[in-house]
Amino acid sequence: MTNKKNLVFKMKKLTLLFLLFSIFTFAQKTELKKEVSKITEGKNATVAVSALGIDFPFNYNNENVTKKLPMLSVFKFHIGLAALNLVDEGKLKLNQKFLIRKEDLLPKTHSPFRDKFPEGNVEASLDDLIYYSVSLSDNNTTDILLKIIGGTKVVQKFMNSKKVKDFQIKYNEKQMHQGAEFLYQNFTSVKSLSKLYKNFYNGKILSKKSTDYFYNILLKTTTGANKLVEQLPKNSVAHKTGSSGKDEKGLTIAENDSGIVTLPNGKHYAISVFVIDSKESFETNCKIISDISKSVWDYLNK
Repeated sequence: MTNKKNLVFKMKKLTLLFLLFSIFTFAQKTELKKEVSKITEGKNATVAVSALGIDFPFNYNNENVTKKLPMLSVFKFHIGLAALNLVDEGKLKLNQKFLIRKEDLLPKTHSPFRDKFPEGNVEASLDDLIYYSVSLSDNNTTDILLKIIGGTKVVQKFMNSKKVKDFQIKYNEKQMHQGAEFLYQNFTSVKSLSKLYKNFYNGKILSKKSTDYFYNILLKTTTGANKLVEQLPKNSVAHKTGSSGKDEKGLTIAENDSGIVTLPNGKHYAISVFVIDSKESFETNCKIISDISKSVWDYLNK
């Protein structure tokens, strides 16, 4: 009888502890929601936020989490995944060489590769092309990479096979430079994107070897120093950015950043923050992303 009473007492104690923990967690998450709302309050822009625990339970979404929003260069993450899938299938090799001609290196577009080899007529490995495309966000090498793997339809088909929702890729960089209407046709929701990062890290998209390789490519990203990474410890973020710049009317179609963050305890979370159709300055758009990133980091380190 005593043992039964002890068991009942322990069950009640565990239930009470669980309830207290739930109340505490709810209060904390409410505080995070308030922090994010404060950051976005009064801003003339659509801000979408999704943060998702990768190896621990955590999920934060704001009201724009399922909207289909223009990716800009964030789509280079998806392109890189599709290219490495072909490596996993044995159809391509990372050390495979490709001739890059001068006519492949378009002017008036962000291209560190063209800046280094302005005359072209050089060979570049698939490894080189992925590095320039993703880590340095090179537009020319992205279109070259797309041509090698078979175009945007190959990327779409691969994402469909992995059940990636709310995602569409139709145009390459050259086409996106021809008008704003093309930018909106390459879209994702931030909820879908964060889930993709989680599945990628957990080895559900590529082989272990390709996952490790591509994670390191994302760690080497040089763009967006004033976005997700700005207020976080160095080398804690593996990410891919996107930016449209301003049009003639002062509209920023997209200022984006997304990726995987490593916490001091070794755990990881995916985070995607998109600032869309913004009338704010470049500095304000980036600060929104930076401050939201810091708020999530602080919340998870409490």
